[in-house]
Amino acid sequence: MKAAVYDTPGAPDVLKYVDIPDPTLGPDDVLVRVEAISIEGGDLINRRTTPPPHPAWVVGYAASGTVAAVGANVHSRRVGDRVAAFDMQGSHAQLWAVPAGRTWLVPDGVEAADAAVLPIAFATAQHCLFTRGVLRHGETVVIQAAAGGVGLAAVQLAAQAGATVIAVASGAQRSERLMALGAQHVVDRVVDDVPDTVLQITHGKGADLIIDPVGTTLSSSLSALAAQGRLVFVGNAGGDNLSVDLWPAMQANQTLLGVFMGPLFETPTVRASVNHLLQAVASGRIRPVIERTFPLAEAAAAHAFAETAKPLGRIVMIP
Repeated sequence: MKAAVYDTPGAPDVLKYVDIPDPTLGPDDVLVRVEAISIEGGDLINRRTTPPPHPAWVVGYAASGTVAAVGANVHSRRVGDRVAAFDMQGSHAQLWAVPAGRTWLVPDGVEAADAAVLPIAFATAQHCLFTRGVLRHGETVVIQAAAGGVGLAAVQLAAQAGATVIAVASGAQRSERLMALGAQHVVDRVVDDVPDTVLQITHGKGADLIIDPVGTTLSSSLSALAAQGRLVFVGNAGGDNLSVDLWPAMQANQTLLGVFMGPLFETPTVRASVNHLLQAVASGRIRPVIERTFPLAEAAAAHAFAETAKPLGRIVMIP
């Protein structure tokens, strides 16, 4: 099969499009003939920083496609099923062997690209907003990195829950699109002081809830948070140290909640959440945002675009 692989970590051009052996199907796996691949933030971080355990390493967390074979212990999936899938590596390929418990059936009417993009971005947003953040109707929520995959999902889900959504992004040109997805306010972090602007919008109170997938913005987020507010930080897209002075947060009785989604995708709650969200895409209630599509053969260019072009939404590759 063809795959995008790397031998040493580094810039996007370490990715090479080559022939490698088909993956080995384990007894609890399904073999997915990949139709669309979502480039996730973790894919970029892993390619830049993580030495592979062996040469010709296939990176990638998320894809969708059709089941081509099932392992001996798998009874929940059949050949021909359309699935979305998540695993810790391997999606940047024509074929992907994935544990059946990390796949979801794709409803009729959902495009392969949307199915690939949805599970990580929307399940993460759902978990951060409601399971951990306990967002309530009428509250004010700030979404950091609102133009990213998780941010765009969080804007839609929070708005539909009846929250006042303040989206933080860079570049005035993104405001109109974020407002169309449900944001009532958009803060341009390039020209605006985020905490001061949030305090102005909330008449000095601050936000009830902040979703922060960046990491480097934690201090800014805490400064924009109301007394007794909740800050949910997920991942570390900024790639820097997560240290922060917690003394002011303690004085303000604020709550910090950490989320690391990887181990959660096989839990019943998150599995059910992804199924519900896929149905919401099928019915048109939510929509993944895809900025651009590349052929898998141009994986290096796709990664470079994802890192440097500041896209609004996910980048998808097609094998």
